[in-house]
Amino acid sequence: MRLTINEAAACLGLPGTLPEAENAVLTTAVTDSREAGPGALFVCVPGSRVDGHDFAAAAVGQGADAVLAARPLPGINVPVLVVPDTVKALGRLASLWRDRTTARVVAVTGTAGKTTLKEVLAQVLSCGGKTARNAMNYNNQIGMPRAVLGTDGDEAFWVMEAGISQEGDMDDLGSVLRPDIAVILNAGTGHTEGLGEKGVAWHKARLLKHLAKAGRGLVCADYPDLAREARATGADIHFFSGSGRDVEFRAIYAGAAPAPQGADAATADSCGLYRLWLNGKEFDVTAPFRGEYGAENVAAVVAAAHMLGLDVQAIRQGLAHARMPSQRFSQVRAGSWLLIDDTYNANPLSMGRMLDAAAERAAGRPFVAVLGAMLELGSQAAMEHEALGRRLASLNPSAIIWKGLYAEDVRKGLTLAGYAGPWQAVADAGEFMKTWRTLQDYGLEDKAAKNGGVVLFKGSRSNRLETLMAALSGQGKLS
Repeated sequence: MRLTINEAAACLGLPGTLPEAENAVLTTAVTDSREAGPGALFVCVPGSRVDGHDFAAAAVGQGADAVLAARPLPGINVPVLVVPDTVKALGRLASLWRDRTTARVVAVTGTAGKTTLKEVLAQVLSCGGKTARNAMNYNNQIGMPRAVLGTDGDEAFWVMEAGISQEGDMDDLGSVLRPDIAVILNAGTGHTEGLGEKGVAWHKARLLKHLAKAGRGLVCADYPDLAREARATGADIHFFSGSGRDVEFRAIYAGAAPAPQGADAATADSCGLYRLWLNGKEFDVTAPFRGEYGAENVAAVVAAAHMLGLDVQAIRQGLAHARMPSQRFSQVRAGSWLLIDDTYNANPLSMGRMLDAAAERAAGRPFVAVLGAMLELGSQAAMEHEALGRRLASLNPSAIIWKGLYAEDVRKGLTLAGYAGPWQAVADAGEFMKTWRTLQDYGLEDKAAKNGGVVLFKGSRSNRLETLMAALSGQGKLS
C-alpha cells in the first residue's frame, strides 16, 4: 500500500489532521512488533494471551511510523490512530486500498483445498502478469487485510483466500475484497462448531453477495447444496466440475503424468494428467496433483485463468511448473517408503480425499495411515470420526496410527466395518517410532522393500503430525 497517515485517519473517520504526519507514507501493516520498520503501521490486536498494545513502544523502536490502537498510548512519539476496534479498522484500510488498485481480484474459498487452489492459481496467473496473494493461509480478518495492504498496487491480479469459522466472517472478508471473480471450490463438513445452523454452503455462498460491479462467481457444481445456495444469491454464476459433469468448465483425472523437464524428484513423483473441457474444446494438462481430488482444483484454476484472459498455452505452462504449498500432499522418500505430508489441517472432506489419493498411490503396496483428530466439528465430531473409521476400513490399510482425540470413535467405526489390521494410538514422536518398529513384526518393511510403500500423515493442525513425519524421515528428534 501507499497511504499517508492522514489518509488513513480520514478513512477511519478520525477528526482533524495530523500535521506532523502530512508527508509520512505507510507501506505495510504489521501485528508483530518484530516485523515493524519504516513505513509500517503497527496494529495493536488484543488477544487471549498477549495484548498488542503492550508492544507498541517496541514496534516504534523498530521504526514503525504510526500505531493503530483501541486506547490512547501516552509516551508513543508517532501518530496513534485510536479507534473502537482495531481489527475492523484494519479491514476498512484494506478496503480503501482495494478501491485504489487496478488489479483484478480473485477471492478463493472452500472447505478443503482452498490454500492449494490459491497458491496454484496465483502461479498460473503470474504467467499473465504481476500477481499478489496472501501468504499460506493468512485468510482471516487480520491476515487477509494485511495481505491486501502489503501489495504494491501495480499488480495485474490479486488472489486472496477467505477462510471462515464463525457466522459473519464471510461478510467481513467479502466486504474488503469485493472480488471480480469469487471461486468457491467446495463445501463440506468443516468449522461446523462456529457456523451455526444455516450450513457451510450458505456461509461460503455469502462471498457472492460481495462481488465487484460486473463480478462473477465460479462455483463447483459437484455439491448440490452449494450450487443451490450460490444460485439463490442472484449473482452471475459460472459452474465447474471435477467429476465430469456437463457444465461450462470440467476436468477428470487421467492418471500419472511425466514430470516437466528439469523437475526435481519430489515433483516428478506427484504430477498428474488431467483432461479439460473448455469452450467445447478438449485438451490435457499436467498439474502438481495426483489423484481424482485434483480434478476439482484443476478445473477451478483453468476456469478462473480463462475468465481472466489467459490463453491455453499460458495456463498449461503455469500448471506444469506450479509447486504445491508445504504440508499439502508434499512428498519425500525415506528408504523404501513414500511419505505424504498433508499435516496442515483436516476436516471430513479433506481427510477422505487424501486417504483416497494416498491409497491410489499405494496401488496394492503397503499403505500406512498416520492420522490425527479432526477438530472444530462441534456436535458432529463423534459421528464424523466414527464415519472416518468405516471409510478407513474400506481402504484396508496395512496399519493405522492415531494421535489426538476421538480415538475410540474411530476405533468403533473400524470395528463395525470389520477392520482387523494393526491399530495404535500414540501421544508423541517417541511412541510413534516405537510403534513403527513394532509394525515390522508384521513384515511391513520387507513388503515395502520389494515394491515400496506409502505413509500418509494427516490431521488437524494442533495434532502436530509433522513431528511424527520428521521422526520417521530422520529430520527430527524423538520427543
